[in-house]
Amino acid sequence: QVQLVESGGGLVQAGGSLRLSCAASGRTFSTYRMGWFRQAPGKEREFVAAISRRSGATYYADSAKGRFTISRDGAKNTVYLQMNTLKPEDTAVYYCAATERGSNYYYKSSYDYWGQGTQVTVSS
Repeated sequence: QVQLVESGGGLVQAGGSLRLSCAASGRTFSTYRMGWFRQAPGKEREFVAAISRRSGATYYADSAKGRFTISRDGAKNTVYLQMNTLKPEDTAVYYCAATERGSNYYYKSSYDYWGQGTQVTVSS
């Protein structure tokens, strides 16, 4: 089992940047595929980005491509989401997720462990 704790959210103006962090504790970090999801008020939780266990292959939602970058630091057991050129529509609670399964990274049902979320608010 793994425990996930997100941090780094906050209020930022449109065009600004934030870096979210997700610290993992518990079993070996390298065995987990990691993902970021977000949920805006009244909307479903949606995929943002994912990173593979070892190869570092990354995957992004269309809304994140070119603006967001997911990365992981095995020495710190931490996954990051660098968010640039933020837009008001990026406002949401952002969740970190982990899975040992090899199922589709895009679906939230593919992930077994979730953090508590961190709020990101982008003002216009």
